[in-house]
Amino acid sequence: MATFKRPSSKMLYLIGGLKLFKGIVLLLLAFALLKLINRNIADELESFAQKFFFDPNNEYLKKAVQKVAGLDARQLSYLSAGTFIYAAVFFIEGVGLLLQRTWAEYLTVVITSSFLPIEFYEVAKGFNPTKVMVIILNVAIVAYLVWRLYQERKCKKMNRA
Repeated sequence: MATFKRPSSKMLYLIGGLKLFKGIVLLLLAFALLKLINRNIADELESFAQKFFFDPNNEYLKKAVQKVAGLDARQLSYLSAGTFIYAAVFFIEGVGLLLQRTWAEYLTVVITSSFLPIEFYEVAKGFNPTKVMVIILNVAIVAYLVWRLYQERKCKKMNRA
């Protein structure tokens, strides 16, 4: 009786690396949000922009300042906690995918798919090429993982027969 051995996948390494990168970015963002508690948010973001040579007239920077400037300390701490949790999820997905674990593939399919309706809503609300690229990337990741899981299941059935 032949046993099924999961084939290694460079694509899983790539997706896992992407998830870890997102986790790192969100972890840094969560710490930055904590730093903003009880500070003048507009001044802090302006200082950040100057330190990292962002254009102060950049529309994304202005939107970020507008969204975050109206938050109080409690809201910032909640936002930071949520960002830490989301970063942890990305780290779990990323490490699981790098270790080529089937559970990580299922987890990634479920979590990534669950955010697609929100992403579609955001594009419908205001078209942005970056948002469209994110949707395309996430749909491709989900499609690849579903295909991979399906192929693995099919091979296991064939080996049992």
